[in-house]
Amino acid sequence: MRGLTMLPLARRLRARGFSTEVFDYASLLKGPAPSVDRLAARLLARRDGPVHLVGHSLGGLVALETASSWAGLPPGRIVCLGSPLAGSGAARGMARHHLGGLLGRSARLLKSGLYTLPGGREVGVVAGARATGLGKLFGGFDGPNDGTVAVWETRLPNLADHRVLPVSHTGMIFSAEVAAQVAGFLSDGRFPA
Repeated sequence: MRGLTMLPLARRLRARGFSTEVFDYASLLKGPAPSVDRLAARLLARRDGPVHLVGHSLGGLVALETASSWAGLPPGRIVCLGSPLAGSGAARGMARHHLGGLLGRSARLLKSGLYTLPGGREVGVVAGARATGLGKLFGGFDGPNDGTVAVWETRLPNLADHRVLPVSHTGMIFSAEVAAQVAGFLSDGRFPA
């Protein structure tokens, strides 16, 4: 999804006192590496930190890859919204059905996820549990999911916090409750109760 999709969440975070910028990337067309480098350059230009990152789905993986790959970035927390940190069963299912080309050049990252989280950063994840989305056609979910990503796929060891909400994969970027959880984590490093 393009940066425009994050505008509703950015607006809600601004209303809670955060200064926001939307980062637009095309990781499906160009792969994640150019986006990681562009995001790092943008962060390095803002050394007055802290600079927090909030990414939805693949955007969360790009944020984590950036924090893992680049030294000297300003400090800050990272919130991933429905990001398949442990890899996406729906992406693997699409590849099995010869639809992997729809994943673009980010297919490997979407299918396999990450092995570890970046050190020295508090990372929180909001997962969805409203199973509405096309991912159900390919994911073979056997537990709670947001219609695209299973809840278990959003977990890796050493997360600072993890929250499951009754939202779909796309719906989480429009949710007032998700925005409140993100704001709480950015402020305190924990999701509010």
